[in-house]
Order: sequence, then C-alpha cells, then structure tokens
Amino acid sequence: MDLLQYVQDKYIAKKEFPKFKAGDTITVYYEIREGAKTRTQFFKGVVLQIRGTGGTKTFTIRKMSGDVGVQRVFPMNMPALQKIEIDRRGKVRRARIFYFKNLRGKKARIKDASYKK
Repeated sequence: MDLLQYVQDKYIAKKEFPKFKAGDTITVYYEIREGAKTRTQFFKGVVLQIRGTGGTKTFTIRKMSGDVGVQRVFPMNMPALQKIEIDRRGKVRRARIFYFKNLRGKKARIKDASYKK
C-alpha cells in the first residue's frame, strides 16, 4: 500500500452520500463562511460527470441561471459539504454528458429513470 493511500484512509474523514450518476438532478448543500458567520447555501442542477477515486473524487453539476449556464465542481471530501439530495433520477447513455451544454429548450430534457440506489 502506498503512502498517499494510507494517509487518505487514515486522516481524511469519509462522509456517506447517496449514490448518483450522470444525468441525475441533485441538490448539494454546502457551508459558506463569511467572516465569523457561516450559512448554508444550496446548488441544484444536473450531474455532468463524476471523476476520480477515493480522496480525489469530484463531481460536476450544471444549472441554468436565467439564460446563463453555471457549472460547479465539488470534491466529494470537501469539509463544507453538508448533504446531497437526489431530486430526479435521469436516464442517459454516457458517463459524461458534456453534449448537454449545447442543448436548449425541449432538447435539454433528460428522461426519468427508475433504478434503485
């Protein structure tokens, strides 16, 4: 076992989040510190990709804010992450749906899937 893996397993706290994949619509709640105050903010959007393993695992979410598309990359082991809620399960045929960025209107809809966990 290499040193990096040992340190990640021993010292990085693992949080339990529900299983999700590309095409799912999720809401991510995370903590924002502004000076001495902290508040919880959420980001709701479609998962574009999940990449990495273990301590370096990240996921990318995209949402539409008016006419502008906003993307955000969240590390899975980010200390500020509080919880993840799955709003809708989506059925897509790829693990990374970057083509989704170019779609507008009715074409940008994702079919509902009924898979478990």
